[in-house]
Amino acid sequence: MPRKKPTESKKPTASRAQKARVDSRTSPLKPPSWIRFGDQRLLDQRICDLGVSVDSNPSLVRMRDQLYGELGSRGLKIRPHMWLSDEWFVPDGVPGIAVPFYMAHSRLMRLERKQMLEVEGGTKPWCMRILRHEAGHAIDIAFRLHRRKKYREIFGRYNDPYPEYYRPKPRSKNYVQHLEPWYAQSHPAEDFAETFAVWLGSKNKRQLETRYAGWKALEKINFVDQLMAEISDRKPAVTTRTKVDPVHRLKQTLRNHYEDRHARYDINYPTSFDQDLKKLFTQTAKTRRTKTAAAFLERNRQKLCREVAQWTGEYQYNINQVIRVMIERCRAMDLRIPEQDDKLQRDTLLMLTVHTMNYLYRGNHRVAL
Repeated sequence: MPRKKPTESKKPTASRAQKARVDSRTSPLKPPSWIRFGDQRLLDQRICDLGVSVDSNPSLVRMRDQLYGELGSRGLKIRPHMWLSDEWFVPDGVPGIAVPFYMAHSRLMRLERKQMLEVEGGTKPWCMRILRHEAGHAIDIAFRLHRRKKYREIFGRYNDPYPEYYRPKPRSKNYVQHLEPWYAQSHPAEDFAETFAVWLGSKNKRQLETRYAGWKALEKINFVDQLMAEISDRKPAVTTRTKVDPVHRLKQTLRNHYEDRHARYDINYPTSFDQDLKKLFTQTAKTRRTKTAAAFLERNRQKLCREVAQWTGEYQYNINQVIRVMIERCRAMDLRIPEQDDKLQRDTLLMLTVHTMNYLYRGNHRVAL
């Protein structure tokens, strides 16, 4: 995920020593009272008052230990420290992993899903993919790998600024495919982290050679393999245990947190798909008694989001915003469902996928959390 600089901490007045202090809080013996709150009351809770830590969720602890085991099996001695924050990230200059607070409890995951339509890292396979990716960032920082000439030649300049949006090339074979189909294309640091994650998560070298046969990305995988063998017995050059934006310092309410995220991921999608909506649905007077196209899209919204996200790699929240605009346009044009059309759901899925792909090709694919 994009690097977050310690200087960008929401509490810049806190000293470095304070940020590095180990958070000794553990989950209370009694379940926290907020697990019984309704969504509206829970949204009014401050993040720092939730009283959660990585240790609050035994499943998260097991996945952390699995990551450490995978690193150990590859001969790597580094064990990136982890803490809860407001999102997934590895801070600039810190070989550790920030985990979003919602991963600490199933109640918070349910709220996350309701607010964002999905829980990033909410399943074990997904969480492990993210942890391997973030471990790649941590190792990059710990051993200052990006300072090497060969690294720059293969992946690019680590210190290039992160773009807010990037234009992916879906058919490119220069990059591995891991977190989502084209995330490695967003920045050189992400290219390395994705390549490392693929390397770490593979069963053996032959599996990778088969998966990426004929791809230039295989050259990157082989480079990572050689690089990890070289540093396997070395101690990291950067060993700080700093925690940037730890959860107990986040004074923002959950409501404000999600308002900020909604604004951050909202998209300004044009109404250029009006003609496609008119082809798919109808405005003829004889269908006035039929159900509206807006109601049809609303009823199938979640299913469409899931299926388009699976094929495009786009966040479900962003796809949902496209559907939201489509619903508004259907209402404005008073579009209706054809009386008989067995292929309506399929055609709607195709149309939404096409417009999502157009959105990506225009260079509007937002860099993830």
